[in-house]
This record gives sequence, structure tokens and C-alpha cells, in this order.
Amino acid sequence: MLPRLDSYEAVRRQFAWQIPPFYNIGVDLCDKWAADASRLALIHEHRDGTVTRYTFADLRRLSNQTANLLAYRGVKAGDRVGILLPQEPETAITHLATYKIGAIAVPLFTLFGIDALRYRLTDAGIKALVTNAASMEKIVQIRDALPDLQTIFCIDGAPAGSEDFHASLAKQGDDFTPRQTRADDPALIIYTSGTTGHPKGALHAHRTVLGHMPGVEMSHDFLGIEGDLIWTPADWAWIGGLIDVLFAAWQLGVPVVARRFEKFDPEAAFDLMARHQVRNAFIPPTGLKLMRNVANPAARWKLNLRSLASGGESLGPELLQWARDTFGVTINEFYGQTECNMTLSSCDALFPVRPGAIGKAAPGHDVSIVDDNGAEMPRGTIGNIAVRSPDPVTFLGYWNKPEATREKFIGDWLITGDTGKMDEDGYVTFVGRNDDVITSAGYRIGPGAIEDCLLGHPAVRMAAVVGAPDPERTEIVKAYVVLNDGFAASDRLTRELQDHVRTRLAAHEYPRQVRYIDSLPLTTTGKIIRRELRDRRD
Repeated sequence: MLPRLDSYEAVRRQFAWQIPPFYNIGVDLCDKWAADASRLALIHEHRDGTVTRYTFADLRRLSNQTANLLAYRGVKAGDRVGILLPQEPETAITHLATYKIGAIAVPLFTLFGIDALRYRLTDAGIKALVTNAASMEKIVQIRDALPDLQTIFCIDGAPAGSEDFHASLAKQGDDFTPRQTRADDPALIIYTSGTTGHPKGALHAHRTVLGHMPGVEMSHDFLGIEGDLIWTPADWAWIGGLIDVLFAAWQLGVPVVARRFEKFDPEAAFDLMARHQVRNAFIPPTGLKLMRNVANPAARWKLNLRSLASGGESLGPELLQWARDTFGVTINEFYGQTECNMTLSSCDALFPVRPGAIGKAAPGHDVSIVDDNGAEMPRGTIGNIAVRSPDPVTFLGYWNKPEATREKFIGDWLITGDTGKMDEDGYVTFVGRNDDVITSAGYRIGPGAIEDCLLGHPAVRMAAVVGAPDPERTEIVKAYVVLNDGFAASDRLTRELQDHVRTRLAAHEYPRQVRYIDSLPLTTTGKIIRRELRDRRD
């Protein structure tokens, strides 16, 4: 979608949205490429190491069969189809089929417990569910609490209460005429993790894929170049894994490697990238930090990376330099959220990446820093990161929550709930979630820079920073630290870490309290759950 020019300013000037009135995700991601019977779409590496390859023609045939199967079981336009699967071919196939019907896909994490699943399946009114045997064990425990759920397909046979997905699929024909959906028709509900209360289902239109493309292409230095092959460890139930990688790649005809590790293994990640000669990768910051602890990767694996994107937590200069030394590429950090994704991105091919900045506004998106009344703030001032609406990537609203939808906007601005600042050159620096910002002695302190600084100390494997109540300063900076092997907690080490931050950042930003723990609480997408740390009493 982006014109391949040599400057950011030229790309922005020449860019124009091309959103047709009628648009269907399933057709655009699959069927338009299927005329070339040999065009590779997916490389699926199984747990045992065997590999299966799928062409776009294979995906059209299988998704058409799946669409016929769902339609046979009564799924109609507007009905919700749950997809409770990891990175598997059946995950992608069911998504494509759901969109072709005009139904609404609801991706769900396989790591969810029964309470999390019950809420989402009930709130969305899921009519049909495609899952695996492991997740069926959870579903049977809550089956009686799901009155809308009529059909459950299992890709691993037919455990009690389910139907065999592949056996049922084999009975269906491979001809299917996709529904002519409008670009604004609902297509997808992705539940946000949220910080308080129940999760909210962000309802997206078919156009959201097109809305993602400028930011995705920027984050991979013009994704879609001949020979590109992309992989991510991020789950396809998360918008970062699903749309930023799987959907965006297929929109451009780029093949995808699918291999979801049950637990992220940094050595296995290097090995996978070398074995398949991955050219493009999206790896969340937590994964990169774990990979940084692997000894001599450049000597152990022959890598072929062209672009590396990351987002979700701010990156620091140490991680950027490590990536250049290890992969020979610069990490393009991007920014977005479930409701309005990929609106900011770095792009090493167009402008220098600045440590601490999350990039500039992707072409087509109007991003600004506004106050609590929606007024734009001067450059260099901390405020709310906001995206002007309407915008093709912006969600339609929260499912069943019109009041929460209204609260997300101030006038024409979608308020992300994150704070940041924009400099004179248009670079945006992420400060933190509104509830992550630490207010200490009149200073507003973001946790990201302090965490990055701590990670620069040889003793620190992982770090998270929160605000702790203090009668004099309102809050003080409190750090939770996971140590590298060979280091032990001590008062001396605490003083070292405090001095490390004090001398590298600022006197008011050093952690006045340091707590050592074995692991940090993380979401299923690898983000630090600072709320849990703030709630600790230690």
C-alpha cells in the first residue's frame, strides 16, 4: 500500500487510502492469490519437527470447505464463530471461512482458564466453536453455561461433546461463493485484556486489515519485497500475531511460518529462524530480552533476517544495539492497541530510529498528543496519545458496551489510554499507560526508561517498575528485578542498581525500593502486568 520512496515525507505526501465500498478479508487474503497454484502461503512446522506447506490454492479449497461446513451447521452472516486454537493451519482456515460467510470471528487464547473462556463465549454469544482436544477439556466444564453455543468442532478427533472437524470437512464441497461484504461490515471481535473490570470485545470491520497495512509495511521496511518470509512467536489470538503478521503478510502475498512454542524458548527461536531462513520477524520485547541472554547466536546460527519489528513495551538503546550486532538489522518499534492498531511505527529504511521513541505516525493516520479535553498539546509535552477518527483501522465499538465506546472518544479523537510526547520532528515517545505513570514529588515518571536502564546492568535479566505509595512524595519508584544466573540479592547489589539508574537517568528516577523475585507476571502476549506488582504488599 505504501509507495516505495526514499523519504518519510515523500511517502506521506503521496499516500492515499484506497478503501473500496465492498471488501472481504477472506477473499483479499486468500482467493486473490489462489490462481497461481504454486504460490506458497504457509509453512507449518509441527511439534515433532515435520513440516507441511500450504499454497494459497490449498487455503482457498480448505476455507471454502470450512465455510460450507459452518453454513451447513446454521452459521449465518453476523453470527459469532469462536476460534480457540494456537498457531495451526486450522486457525487460519477457520478465520478465512468465517469472513467468507460474513460471520464474525472471535479468536481466543488457548491459555485462558475456564472463567475467562466462559465470560468471552457468553458475552460474544458464540454460536460455533473450533478448538482442539486440550481446550475441549475446559469447554466441557462450562458447556451448560453456554446456551448460544450450538456446535463444537475439534481438530483432534471427536472428544465427548464435539464433532470431528476434519471428518466433517471431508464431506463438504470446495466451491463457495463468498458473501459480498461492505468494508464497514463487522468481521472480528478481539477481547482486550483491560486493566480493570471485565474484558471488552473490540469489534472490527473488514476494512481494519487495510487500515493496518501502512504501519505494518513501515515496521518491516516495506514488507512484500521478493523473498520475504515472516514469523512471529506471538499467538494468533492476539491482534499483534493475527493481523500484524498473518493477515498483513497474506494481504501482500507473503508466506508465513507457523510454529507456536508452548513456552517461548529463545534458543529454539534462533534455530527456527535459521532453519527456515526467515526474512522478517515480529518478536515482542520480552522475547527479544530473553534472546539477548543466549550466548554467541551469530556464531551458532546462520540467520537471514531483513527486518525485525517489535512493540508492546518500550525498547531501550541496549536492546537496539544488541539486535544490530546479532541480526545486522535495526528493530523497528511500532505502537498500537486492540482498538486502533499500528498507527505509529519506526522505519529504518525511511528515517533514523531514535532510542526511546516508538516511531512516527504511519501514513494515513493522524496521531497527536492531546489533553483530557481533546485539545492538542505543544510539542515535547506529556499527554494522551490520540488518533483522529474516522480512520480505517479504528474499531467499530465495544461489543455490547456502547457507554464504554463513547468513553473511548473525546470529540474526533480516540484516546488510547497511553501517555506520551511528540517532538518537533514527529517522533513519539511512549511514557506509559495512564495508570502506569508514577507521580513522585511533582514529577511524572514513566516506567519504560527505568526498566531499560536496569536491563543494562549485568545482574539484571528482567525488570519492572511501578509506583509505590509514599506520604511525602505521593509515590516513589519501586523496581522488581529478576536476576541473571550467578548473581544473588544483597543490599550491596541494591545500592549498585540504584546508583546505576541515578547516574544514567536522573536522581528523581532511581528506584528507592528494589525487590527481587523469581519471575514477573506477564500477560499471554508477554506484557508485564504492572497492576499485579502494584497490588503486592512487600
